[in-house]
Amino acid sequence: MIEQTIGEIEAKIRGADAVNEERKRELIQLLGTLKSEVGTLAKTHDEQAQSIAGFAQVSAHEATRTKQNPQSLHHSLQGLRSSVAGFEKSNPRLVQIVNAISNILSNLGI
Repeated sequence: MIEQTIGEIEAKIRGADAVNEERKRELIQLLGTLKSEVGTLAKTHDEQAQSIAGFAQVSAHEATRTKQNPQSLHHSLQGLRSSVAGFEKSNPRLVQIVNAISNILSNLGI
């Protein structure tokens, strides 16, 4: 399920006209790392892993919409960031990746 969700996010990013090629490559690379990290996390914390993938999907959707709603983007990114809260010590790499993805998606919404 998580791999499918992240695959859908990758497809959404690839097809987004509002995202330049450099950002697309950067996001796709980060999503590949996120897939690995969340896959590992799912072995011990499946619900949290599902939540992270879900918020990543909603955030990507909001950031790549043709007609963006800044409030919706802000809320989805807030949810994505909060979905990794508590993993700073046990999985700092995951938190770092989610923060990087959030920052890029946030900048797309400018």
